Amino acid sequence: MTEATYTVEGMTCAHCVGAVREEVGELTGVRAVDVDLESGRVKVTSEAPLAADAVAAAVTEAGYRLVA
Repeated sequence: MTEATYTVEGMTCAHCVGAVREEVGELTGVRAVDVDLESGRVKVTSEAPLAADAVAAAVTEAGYRLVA
């Protein structure tokens, strides 16, 4: 298992957290997505390292922006 932490901009409520969790959670190999609203941090546990562009696309699909 691999863990990676990302920062997401634009989340303001529990709905935002759920949207990011759902979209990132649909990526192949993802086992868990932990979203901290206050810090904007998203910790992803997956079977193998994820491509940064795939994570960014999932966050964008949810309506937010991944901070590089």
